[in-house]
Amino acid sequence: MIFREALPNDIPQIQVVRNAVKENMLSNPALVTDEDCLDFITQRGKGWVCVIDDTVVGFAIADLKDENIWALFIDPDFEGRGIGSTLQTMMLDWYFSHGKTQVWLGTAPGTRAEQFYHKSGWVLNGTNGPKEVRFEMTSDMWRALQ
Repeated sequence: MIFREALPNDIPQIQVVRNAVKENMLSNPALVTDEDCLDFITQRGKGWVCVIDDTVVGFAIADLKDENIWALFIDPDFEGRGIGSTLQTMMLDWYFSHGKTQVWLGTAPGTRAEQFYHKSGWVLNGTNGPKEVRFEMTSDMWRALQ
């Protein structure tokens, strides 16, 4: 496994992973364009990928502008190997190193993602629309978990 910063040429494989998930699926894959991904990894924030055998199998993207986690997805064939935890650590370490004190994310209720965030120390704080629960993390909480 290789973990590294996401590059523009990773976007096609990032899209494959995003559309391979069994939970938190996009109702319309066209809603998240390659241009959106490029903007988030080069202008709004930063992204990271996990690569196995020259194939992206997981990715995470933090958005400094809206102070949220835009994405953290793992190819279902590679779940349970610690990829999500490693990507989350890289992402949150970077995010909080930029002077941010709080971050939020939304995910569908009753999913493995919701369980992952609970176990990772995120705090449930209401909903983010009718189909998402909202989690929050502060820099102090993150430092205490490390």
